[in-house]
Amino acid sequence: MIDTHTHLHYDGRLPGERVGISADQLVDTMNRYGIDMAVSLPIESPEVVTSLTMTETVIEAAKRYPERIIPFIHVDPRMPRADQAIRYFAESCSLVRGFGELVDGLPIDADEHKVIFSTCQELGLPVIFYGSSYSNFDDTDFTGLESCLREFPNLIIIGHGPRWWNGISADDDGSCGYPDGPVVEGGSADRLLQQYDNMYADISAGSGYNAMTRDPEFTEGFIERNWRKILFATDYLHVGQDLGQIQWIRETPMAEEHRRAIADGNARRILGLDEG
Repeated sequence: MIDTHTHLHYDGRLPGERVGISADQLVDTMNRYGIDMAVSLPIESPEVVTSLTMTETVIEAAKRYPERIIPFIHVDPRMPRADQAIRYFAESCSLVRGFGELVDGLPIDADEHKVIFSTCQELGLPVIFYGSSYSNFDDTDFTGLESCLREFPNLIIIGHGPRWWNGISADDDGSCGYPDGPVVEGGSADRLLQQYDNMYADISAGSGYNAMTRDPEFTEGFIERNWRKILFATDYLHVGQDLGQIQWIRETPMAEEHRRAIADGNARRILGLDEG
């Protein structure tokens, strides 16, 4: 399996703030759960945590575990010369496979994001974004996201977070919560996955797990329609975290071809990894 969404250590500054895992702890967890490789995502924007995980930290961890940890790049799009920083990291470390986690207080289709998208499209780096009430703002029709999918057709964009996952249901009220009712067919996220070759989604965190488990009957059809676009992921970031996605991918009834694709095949394809 390839976990396409994890985070490494950061120093929490506020009382009670969770402190992330080390590279050693990540690999130990992977060994215990039978996960072959994991994408590690830096965060260099202040909207989520008070202290940041820099790209250099993730790259150093990947150099220690080059067969296990896959480093992504992240620079805050509001930083001057953000495109130059992306190029520098991508060109100086051959282990780099993508960009993210894009999480900041801007609309998804902001001009600053388009600099990121254009650069990553040119370099062949997929982008993972976090859609919520405080980052990557968009409406429930995903008007901004859809415009980016059209403008950057050769860029793989990976949806994550409650703003994205609530969009599987046509009755999404835009609240970015964790709905527990049945899914109403015709949601915007489902539509974008089917309509755009460059739209993908990872099932990490409470939002992804909730989306996959709130309505098993809907999920069965969702997998049938989108199994080539769904990525196994946990959002593992602190010791003792419940990683329900592991049991989900192993036990949820689905065709074995679909299970293999979600577990690691899709990730290998879009990240340019050798077939396992």
